[in-house]
Amino acid sequence: MLNILTEPMIRVDQGGGAAVWVSLPETYALLMADQVAAFPALRPHQRHAWHAFLCQLGAIALHRAGESAPPGDTEDWRALLWGLTADWPEDEPWQLVVADITQPALLQPPASSAAKAAEFKNRVATPDELDMLVTSKNHDLKGAVVSAANADDWLFALVTLQTMGGYSAAGKNSQYHTISRVSGTAGSRIAFSLTPSERLGIHIKRDIAALLEVCQDLIEKYDFAPDGVDLMWRVPWDGEKAIQLDELNPFYIEVCRRIRLYRDENGRVFGKRVGSKARRVKAEDLKGVVGDPWHPIRRGSKGDIALRLTYRDAFGYRQIARCLNPAEYELPPIFLTESERRTPEPMFLLAKGVVSYPVGPKAETQGYAESFIPLNLSTLRILGRPAGVPGIGEIAKSRIEAIDRLKGILQDALASFIAQGKDIYQLNSLERRKLRDRRELEPWLKRIEELVEKSFFDDLQTEFVAPEGEREGVRNRWLNEVIGHAECILKDAAKGLPCPSIHYYKALTQANEVFRVRVRGRNGFPNLYQKPDTEEVVECQTTNPPETPSNPAGAQMSLFK
Repeated sequence: MLNILTEPMIRVDQGGGAAVWVSLPETYALLMADQVAAFPALRPHQRHAWHAFLCQLGAIALHRAGESAPPGDTEDWRALLWGLTADWPEDEPWQLVVADITQPALLQPPASSAAKAAEFKNRVATPDELDMLVTSKNHDLKGAVVSAANADDWLFALVTLQTMGGYSAAGKNSQYHTISRVSGTAGSRIAFSLTPSERLGIHIKRDIAALLEVCQDLIEKYDFAPDGVDLMWRVPWDGEKAIQLDELNPFYIEVCRRIRLYRDENGRVFGKRVGSKARRVKAEDLKGVVGDPWHPIRRGSKGDIALRLTYRDAFGYRQIARCLNPAEYELPPIFLTESERRTPEPMFLLAKGVVSYPVGPKAETQGYAESFIPLNLSTLRILGRPAGVPGIGEIAKSRIEAIDRLKGILQDALASFIAQGKDIYQLNSLERRKLRDRRELEPWLKRIEELVEKSFFDDLQTEFVAPEGEREGVRNRWLNEVIGHAECILKDAAKGLPCPSIHYYKALTQANEVFRVRVRGRNGFPNLYQKPDTEEVVECQTTNPPETPSNPAGAQMSLFK
């Protein structure tokens, strides 16, 4: 029932706004022809799960068939996918609902016996209850509201749950365990890669080709089995025995939960689930370092760990810059392939993922972060060289260090102002720290982050592609501009921060003096002021401070946007 290979179960918007219903093979054919503008039922936090599922499934099918390039025809795709499940002539692994629990269903592993059906007691009425993000406030993203669900609502919820699922407790003796590709309770599966286009089909086609290109490297590095388990929902699971990593295909599609879908007497789909005593993949000690094609790995003195997104970092310029620094992170396997290094074409850097943090035995989500950054051709040519990524990572790190230094100077200047003109360096360390940490300063310090964020990667690429002898000049011009913005922020802040009028001019004079001396001092940017002709004037635009600190402009934070 509800066979995804033969029945039109997926809504596709081809660009005109009206959705058409198609099967999975038809979806692949439309994607390969770049005729998919959107999937109307797909929610923002499900985007990477669906993208990864399509890419991994496509790569598995091509790899099993010995093909090197994805076909464009619907029937060719149907034959490739059918070839993965030839042992099931009734197509059970492709059906959303299969009554016999000892048979697989789509993304639903079979049980060892019919008696195991009695264990599935927790009813799931709606797909968004199945794919439930644990938020700190229910109004962030309300759950269990999709009462009139369609087949693709259930499909996307299943894909997200089984391939992205985090950890939550479910009683004393059973648990809902996390997937193998994240680092722990607060981990979430992340995408950090290059794409030639925002168009869904072009992106998926590129990533399928990239997966096939890195297949052997993944096998050798992580000891995967070329003919190992790929579609994990085909393998029986009673919640006890875990699969070893060396039993898996490098593109394995995971199922981390025991779940079955049913139909009631009115034809409506609902689910039942139960916890498990063990993870489906035995990889607890690996901390998510299992060869996920899209996930960056953070290097550490105590061992590597898959990147976790936090609210503070999200995917703003700082986190992206850290990911580009090889001393801090290992880039994902398909970030930039060898063929792309040899023949660079214009690309975009895409970073996205759900932000979460641990709360007791569970993880609460704090939003969805996504950044899309154009990379020019000169940048890509240099990135393709052996020293390319380290080069841009080092430049980015140096720029962030300069921004932090400038923020510290601005913070001292603002603290001097609210101290009503006192010399804060004559205060003891506790008094000075209290002034620097005053809440009123936060919006103004945030302002410099927002100004830098808007053009950080454009400015970074300008320095990166400049000839070696010209990079210092490019850096100095950028620094002068950012310092000018900070000076403007100080002037604006003096109009909005609390200060008795009797002390106003003394406070303003002292704040300006602190800023000027610190910027030119040896712990500031003394090299900029050795050559007067390098200074540039930044025109100040007076604006009011934000009422509350806002998120960096490059990272869109929303669960429901």
